Amino acid sequence: MPKYIPVFLLLLLTMMWCSGQVPLNERLYLDSLSRKTQTAATDSIKARANLELSQFWAYKDSLKSEKYLAQGKKLAGHSPYLKIIAQYYEAYFIVRTQQNKSEKMYRNVEMQLRAYPAKEANLFRAKAWYEYGIIQFKKDNYDVLTDIVFNKCIPLAQKAESNAFLGTSYLILANIFKNAGQFGKAESYCLKAIGYLKKEKASSGELISAYHTLAENYTQSGQNPKARVILDDIRGLLAPYPESEYLLDYYAAEGLYFTVGDQFKKALTNIEKGIVLSEKLKIPYKEQRLLLQKFYASYYIKDFEQARSVLEYLMTKPPMMKLSVNRLQLYHGMAITYKGLGKMTLAYDWLERYSKLSDSVAQGKLKTEVNALELKYKDTEKQKEINELKANNIQSALAAKNNRLINWLLGSISLILLIVAMFSFLYYRNNRKLLAQKELSYRQHLNELEQQQQLQYSQAMLEGEEQERRRLARDLHDGLGGMLAGAKINLSGQLENPRSDNQRENLQKIIGQLDNSVTELRRIAHNMMPENLLNFGLKTALKDLCETLITSSTKIEFLALEIDGPIPEQTQINIYRIVQEMLANAIRHANASKILLQCSRNGNMFFITQEDNGKGFELNSDHTENGIGLNNIRNRVGFLKGKIEIESTINEGTVINIELHVD
Repeated sequence: MPKYIPVFLLLLLTMMWCSGQVPLNERLYLDSLSRKTQTAATDSIKARANLELSQFWAYKDSLKSEKYLAQGKKLAGHSPYLKIIAQYYEAYFIVRTQQNKSEKMYRNVEMQLRAYPAKEANLFRAKAWYEYGIIQFKKDNYDVLTDIVFNKCIPLAQKAESNAFLGTSYLILANIFKNAGQFGKAESYCLKAIGYLKKEKASSGELISAYHTLAENYTQSGQNPKARVILDDIRGLLAPYPESEYLLDYYAAEGLYFTVGDQFKKALTNIEKGIVLSEKLKIPYKEQRLLLQKFYASYYIKDFEQARSVLEYLMTKPPMMKLSVNRLQLYHGMAITYKGLGKMTLAYDWLERYSKLSDSVAQGKLKTEVNALELKYKDTEKQKEINELKANNIQSALAAKNNRLINWLLGSISLILLIVAMFSFLYYRNNRKLLAQKELSYRQHLNELEQQQQLQYSQAMLEGEEQERRRLARDLHDGLGGMLAGAKINLSGQLENPRSDNQRENLQKIIGQLDNSVTELRRIAHNMMPENLLNFGLKTALKDLCETLITSSTKIEFLALEIDGPIPEQTQINIYRIVQEMLANAIRHANASKILLQCSRNGNMFFITQEDNGKGFELNSDHTENGIGLNNIRNRVGFLKGKIEIESTINEGTVINIELHVD
């Protein structure tokens, strides 16, 4: 096999880094993230889902990627930590168009995340270093990438306990050593990567990439039988996914297998399948990799015109021409192709370009070595200067010994005076600080006492109000209710011997009015102190409250999620009163015809959400701010150390969100 064939796998390394980690079941992955952006319980989860979608589309559809990035940044705005994570995804999005800015953003993200000890923060630090290293690779700084993976990515991935990213890091090292021709080391790192990626259990696209790399490593190192086994395994894994992006890597790896095995026609057939699929999936950088393989296969079957056409097309693609190693193989390919065509002048021109570029690359390496020698030389020279200074210092010390003895006493006295002055100053300054701290502590204590008194006053007022409600409800039910019931019984007795039919009708009307009065009395008593709350719990009481308020013109939908746990009775009463006031406001003041009430609990937090289609109101108007009902709600929310958010639009309705502490 000609010696220059393995060089083209450098393109594979570049393209793999650009592609990101794509799951095998792409549709399931996208559907899962899309659902999270719509239905997730918190803005944090929604933000993460949007940011992951932005990364997924970054190299496929920049408009979609930008849209998801903007939404993710917006949702992450209230969390300083998530804002840093969003910068990582933004750097990933802009790297193709603003590489220098992206490079700075990755370094900034890594430095900011050092303040967060969490495992996820360490994982994103590793990822930021990784992407920074990729940019250095694109600038032909290959040694920088290797150093970053060894000394930054792997240690941080170990801290994060991320098997997936450890696999990714070792896979990059495998590719680096494979493309350097160190196939033994490449195999070792590739097997390490596969071992870590298999621990992730879920079907991983990155694992497929590791198998591809191992197969190509076996092919390049002359172990085609081993490569065939790996390729067959890959084909089995990809069988359920006939349009998977990873099939492109498979076609490329198998094309290399056929090319190295001198089966050039099979290689071309295989490569054409990959090109057709890459065009269908709209993944141009993988198409370019396949086209480069097509060039080699075409060259070996002596189809020089097709080989030249492929190379000319590839040289119009900026990603291909950006790396010097890619330009080297294209220039060399053009030289040997024109030689095959018998156009020796053009072949010589391209060979000269190849030589100049090759010399410049070598010159760069030479400069690096010279710089290293120069630094070593400077270090030696500095050490000599240090030794000379030490010798001069010894001589000066001997000459100045007598003077130091004379000046020692004066210096000691001056030093003692200076120390005394310093201690006096520090004592004075510390005293002032201590007094200021005491005054601040005293003010804070007064504020705390004032808040405590206000809280006790509110608590006493609410408890007194509830006790008065209970007393009035009991008096109405037992006193006035009993009297009305007695009057009904007496009147019912008169019905047995009425003086006339007219009298019977009048008595029946009066009894009917008494029945209505008793019913109204019971309703008032129930509103003042619902017995269902005390007897059957909060969920039943709220459900009954909603049902009593439902009419032909008002529909109320009530949802309760895990609110059956133990809650102190006084807290339950306050929650009931809050909901009662919210429903009353929606019906009486907003004239709502549809109301959705949702109550849920998570640990010691109780959440209330009410949405209505009423006429809405202006949030900052004097009438609203001074409303008795809204003030009652705010007082009870404050008593339970909660918070309330209200969104209302005129003629469109109102949404109220309340969070309460119920421990």
